[in-house]
Amino acid sequence: MEQSVIERLQAKSPEEAIDELLDWHEGSEAPTLTEIEDAVLDLRKRLGERMERAVIGDQEAVHPVPGPACATCGREMRYKGMKDLTVEGRTGVVELKRAYFYCDRCRRGLFPPGSTTEAEDEALE
Repeated sequence: MEQSVIERLQAKSPEEAIDELLDWHEGSEAPTLTEIEDAVLDLRKRLGERMERAVIGDQEAVHPVPGPACATCGREMRYKGMKDLTVEGRTGVVELKRAYFYCDRCRRGLFPPGSTTEAEDEALE
């Protein structure tokens, strides 16, 4: 059974993150401000990435049926299965599995809710 978005978000609770930081602190003898900041930023980054994947995965759980309309020609795009996608956002790089749709006529791909570049379209054919 697939986890709900709530279960995925709670997989790493704030309490666990605090425990992890406290464990690091106890194992670090007189850390500098920079070392403390690095530890906190790393923990925040990993927690943020996990939260992003959970929310994005929840959007993916219901892919459009029928396929979305091609932005170029308006025809229905064909579902081509789940594909790996690496996205660099404001919080860093996130690895995703997303539904991929393709327009045979225009040779354009789409990872709802966003689109790919033409180079990515050709690589995913």
